[in-house]
Amino acid sequence: MPPDVRKGSAFPERSLTLRRGCASPGPRALQNMNRRIVIVGFMGCGKTTVAKTLARQMNCTMIDLDSFVTEREGRTPAEIIAQDGEPSFRSVETRALADVLENNDPRVIALGGGAWTIEANRTLVAQHDCLSVWLDAPFELCWERITANAKTIRPLAPNRGTAQKLHQSRQPSYRLAQLHVDATKGLAEIVSEITRGLV
Repeated sequence: MPPDVRKGSAFPERSLTLRRGCASPGPRALQNMNRRIVIVGFMGCGKTTVAKTLARQMNCTMIDLDSFVTEREGRTPAEIIAQDGEPSFRSVETRALADVLENNDPRVIALGGGAWTIEANRTLVAQHDCLSVWLDAPFELCWERITANAKTIRPLAPNRGTAQKLHQSRQPSYRLAQLHVDATKGLAEIVSEITRGLV
């Protein structure tokens, strides 16, 4: 499988310590904890890092949709967009999301930055009763993370100006998520806020 050069740790290692609560969840809370969580937000906001940590805490599987597409298609999203165009990639992405959601096991799903802007994808998430979570990160933070790795390939954001316009244009779609989380907070606090949103 080709390496996924788009991913990286968005949070410092010291943020990974999670605090455990003392109270035991009730039956309703346990039922809600079985809901799947879909993490959305702009590239570089920390979706993959948060999803991995959240899945570990919930003891469930985690899927990064871009990585899932890469494994199934034999090409990264960046390669598909470069070779076939963005509309073709969005069709591939929607089919992949539908297949992931068909499995009813509890899991955390990190979407690609543009997936949530597609109405068909939002409909799929709603139909499967997932909790949608927007990691809201300011553009400057996203851009810092995007440019941190010289090998990062992001064809929809080849330069700062294009990326900033894209960040602004996607905000209305991201606001449609059920839970809005400030991505500038520490990782443990973000994960705690999301788990509280399940109850």
